[in-house]
Amino acid sequence: SGDAEARRWAARDLAEHPEAAAVMGQCLLQEADRSVCGALFTSLERIASPAAAAALLPLLRSEDAALRTGAIEVLATMPAAVAPRIEALLTDADPDVRIFTVNLLGDLPHERVPSWLLQVLQHEAEVNVVAAAIEVLAEVGQPEHVSALRQAKARFPDDEFVAFAVDLATQRIEST
Repeated sequence: SGDAEARRWAARDLAEHPEAAAVMGQCLLQEADRSVCGALFTSLERIASPAAAAALLPLLRSEDAALRTGAIEVLATMPAAVAPRIEALLTDADPDVRIFTVNLLGDLPHERVPSWLLQVLQHEAEVNVVAAAIEVLAEVGQPEHVSALRQAKARFPDDEFVAFAVDLATQRIEST
């Protein structure tokens, strides 16, 4: 419809139709009205299925920061649906997608979050992705993660930000 209010109501109504998740994801890629986008995000969040997660994942590649942020926020509310996709996202060819995935892990209530972050610290070649993982571990890390943080610092000995971030994360973890 050319009417944003009609699209918004339609997006809300689609929350009752899980089979529409893929269509809602396509609509998000084209929708200009932020209130309609908000309704689409809310409906996908209510559906919280693997199909809803699959509909949101392409938004991690969007140039629109609001779409990326909205997708990350909604994906973080559906740990069971998104968890099977994390491994692939952490090895995506695009380092930005890997960074956004690490950001998602910071909000994802899932028991594997620390192990996924440790995987990034140990195997990721892109320093910016590692730095993002260090920042998240500063918030969710436990004392048993300090060794991996220090190893990441040793992997990037010439990067001052990594050194600073590891020192800060270590201090936060050890002070709790």
